[in-house]
Amino acid sequence: MVKLFQVKGKFLMGEKMQPFVKELKSDSEKSAAEAIYSELGSKHNTPRNKIKIDEIKAVEG
Repeated sequence: MVKLFQVKGKFLMGEKMQPFVKELKSDSEKSAAEAIYSELGSKHNTPRNKIKIDEIKAVEG
């Protein structure tokens, strides 16, 4: 079943850690985390070890 997840964290952009909050549809928390790593890595050319996910939670909606 597809759920809506809110993912909070930060990633390295240049020399500063940039906070982010994203909402996305996914099957599980694990696949939501993978989608965040993929999206931020692709958009900002940021390696996975420079992306820190602080919280993933299911959201009503």
